[in-house]
Amino acid sequence: MKIFVTGVGGQLGHDVMNELAKRGHAGVGSDIAPQYSGIQDGSAVCGMPYVQMDITDAAAVSRALDEVRPDAVIHCAAWTAVDAAEDEDKQPKVRAINVDGTRHIAEACRALGSKMMYISTDYVFNGQGTEPWQPDCADYAPLNVYGETKLGGELAVRERLEKFFIVRIAWVFGLNGNNFIKTMLRLGQTHDSLRVVDDQIGTPTYTLDLARLLADMIETEKYGVYHATNEGGYISWADFAKEIFRQAGLPVTVTPVTTAEYGLSKAARPFNSRLDKHKLVESGFALLPDWRDAVGRYLRALSEG
Repeated sequence: MKIFVTGVGGQLGHDVMNELAKRGHAGVGSDIAPQYSGIQDGSAVCGMPYVQMDITDAAAVSRALDEVRPDAVIHCAAWTAVDAAEDEDKQPKVRAINVDGTRHIAEACRALGSKMMYISTDYVFNGQGTEPWQPDCADYAPLNVYGETKLGGELAVRERLEKFFIVRIAWVFGLNGNNFIKTMLRLGQTHDSLRVVDDQIGTPTYTLDLARLLADMIETEKYGVYHATNEGGYISWADFAKEIFRQAGLPVTVTPVTTAEYGLSKAARPFNSRLDKHKLVESGFALLPDWRDAVGRYLRALSEG
């Protein structure tokens, strides 16, 4: 298959491109930078075909995809700076990327008859309660601009395509970019204790594991909306931090605090990020490994890099 991947300069796009290369697919990467701007780790993504493309430019998207004519598009590009998205002066750009950009890609896929996979988020829900969110739940009520625009992207895909996958993920970490684990490791070098929120509940997602699942999915026609995180149960950010420090061998005391006690965040965060993944099993896809195992493999990869 020829597969076009957006956002290859980010955490997930980097790993998706490498996974496609392992499977012998013809991957074509894209991002807004003139050339690939992710980590230069010698992996396949660094040497695969790359197309500069601004997804907010409808004509540019149509032109690029018409030239490549992919069998499928995996759309990883997004504005993901949740707090910055709340700034009034940035909101037009956030909407242009997450909503309009996704619509442009969906329209190009429709014109070409290509499959499309859109990476979404638990932030499309209101984050209340304790029950895991179901993939086909339509009780949307995003708490912040980021969530609103990612939901807008979902709707743009649904309205234009029949051959689509929407995959909602949460608490992402990967080698190519910043994330919670890297932040904890950095702070753990200079602090012997940290306050970490314990009333926001979810499950981490390692991009390396997720990339394998996304490749499995794009090779099929089992279209629809899915949830995907690592296995291992639902935890708090404080639980996550404790496990990071334990496996990293850092003597840092984690003090659990409520979101209100922690403060700082400009954007409202969901308390309930539990995602139900039964649909993956029903569709015959392999679940991701335990998140603790993923943390261990990730820390080893960081040390080797």
